[in-house]
Amino acid sequence: MSDNIKNKGGISVETEHIFPIIKKWLYSEKEIFLREIVSNASDAVTKLKRLISLGKVKGIDGDFKIYVKLNKNEKTLTVSDNGIGMSLDEVNKYICQIALSGALDFIKEYENEDSAQNGIIGHFGLGFYSAFMVSDTVDVITKSYTDAPAVKWVCNEAGEYEIFEDVEKANRGTDVVMHISDNEAEFLAEDKIRSILNKYCSFMPVEIYYEVEGEEKKCEHNHDGEECDCDCNKPINDVNPLWKKLPSECTDEEYKDFYNKVFTDFKEPLFHIHINADYPLNFKGILYFPKINHEYDSLEGQVKLYYNQVFVADNIKEVIPEFMLMLKGALDCPELPLNVSRSYLQNSAYVAKMSAHIVKKVADKLNSMFNTEREKYEKLWNDIKLFVEYGCIRDRKFYERVKGSLMLALSDGRYVTVDEYLEKAKEKNENTVYYATDKTVQAQYISLFAARGIEIALLDKVIDTSFMGLLESEKNIKFVRVDADIEALKGDGESFENDILANVFKTVSKNDKLSVKFEALADVKTPALLNISEEARRMDDMMKFYAANGAMEYTNIPVESTLVLNTQSPLVKKMADDADSEKTKIVAHQVYMLALLTQRQLNADELQEFLSDSFKLLEDNI
Repeated sequence: MSDNIKNKGGISVETEHIFPIIKKWLYSEKEIFLREIVSNASDAVTKLKRLISLGKVKGIDGDFKIYVKLNKNEKTLTVSDNGIGMSLDEVNKYICQIALSGALDFIKEYENEDSAQNGIIGHFGLGFYSAFMVSDTVDVITKSYTDAPAVKWVCNEAGEYEIFEDVEKANRGTDVVMHISDNEAEFLAEDKIRSILNKYCSFMPVEIYYEVEGEEKKCEHNHDGEECDCDCNKPINDVNPLWKKLPSECTDEEYKDFYNKVFTDFKEPLFHIHINADYPLNFKGILYFPKINHEYDSLEGQVKLYYNQVFVADNIKEVIPEFMLMLKGALDCPELPLNVSRSYLQNSAYVAKMSAHIVKKVADKLNSMFNTEREKYEKLWNDIKLFVEYGCIRDRKFYERVKGSLMLALSDGRYVTVDEYLEKAKEKNENTVYYATDKTVQAQYISLFAARGIEIALLDKVIDTSFMGLLESEKNIKFVRVDADIEALKGDGESFENDILANVFKTVSKNDKLSVKFEALADVKTPALLNISEEARRMDDMMKFYAANGAMEYTNIPVESTLVLNTQSPLVKKMADDADSEKTKIVAHQVYMLALLTQRQLNADELQEFLSDSFKLLEDNI
């Protein structure tokens, strides 16, 4: 750098230029102003509490409160606290200078660097000025805990202020009076303010009371002359949210009540996970598994992010792994800045570690339930199966953690792990899992396999195709749908070939490329089975899935299939003996249609032909 410096200094910003920017663009949502002002009030109380705990201040009782008062007639919204307050010098330093936060000075003097997350919310000094987003004038009336004279600061939306000594304010603390602009009149609505307070301040660490001035408080309950102790006289917030407690101190009922309160959802969650991460992560929270009715339900959950009990945002996806977005819950992360940005979250090593910790805790919970509450776990499996399978596909570490707790639902209603299934299958279908995708349509196949002592897993979700592929690659096993392999269904009888009968079936199926095989099956009552290539069908399923999600256009390519005629069936033997007759053609058409029905519904033309032949056969045999 050149030593020939002509001049140097700092960039200055003129108030008349910065205030219009603050008013219009400080926050993307104007309602956040109330969170910022109430957070400042909470900070003022927290600072005073800290001084008391350090012995710096004595003789002050611990009855700390914040009042939010709406006056529709005066068009004001006031936030009052009985915290640390400010002297004239402090008002000049912290209010009259933008972006000079008292929190940083306080932490520097009374806290060590590592304990900055212990409750002081404000860090940047801009939060207070958010009041000008909805106000044309803001008054700050404050009296320091030191008994310095009270001060009144009045500032308009142009940034022009005046400071007076206020002889009327006798009590310690600060009142921020916001004179709401005419074009922001929505913030003079009682329900609007209550809604904002409920959203952002429900768990702040200082009791908050909401009042509408000029309106008499009325209680609808009869107290027989005794003092009213209803909700109308209680704070709007819970200063000790459930996540601050140890899991051992919480009851199931408290977890359910917390869920109902936060999400106004009166359906019970499946289960919960209480996170109490210590060094180096330092965050707390409770996550819930909501009940998913079917795989096409919205998987959008709602995880609320808090900073020292102050609400920051709903469901910031950068904090929760993508496959866990269906979870609901609350996370309190004092390591994150209050005004956190998505770009910060995307590039934060802390957030990455936090996300990994959440994955571990979820996996630990699943494994714990499997090991200690297996019966309950099995009852929940159908509800969590979609989430678990998707998580295994998306996150290899998650799969490694839960692989021993992965269940298979069987056609007889039981549940087994993959390893348990394979252990029992060693004699008849080693390293092969037979499965069905539709218990009703494939009932015939299921009964044939069951008769041979082979268990059938039910894999009836779209995602199961990808999940099977994962397990096949990880465990060196093979998944085969019941209609894709008849090896396990073969009997000891002799088989025969009959080209004429094979051609008859090709003719009645209207598919001259239909593959027809003759095999001796163990079940003599079943004349024919339709086998579908496992690989071709899986590819077709994937194409349908991608097409349904708009990723590609679905091309209906016929899936390779084979009609297996059972040479042990008396009906097939009769047909083979009279393969050229017209009646054999009608019966063959019926047999083929019945085999087709085990795969899918018949279309309109197929159903009409099937019914016509059925009626004809009935007439011929009456």
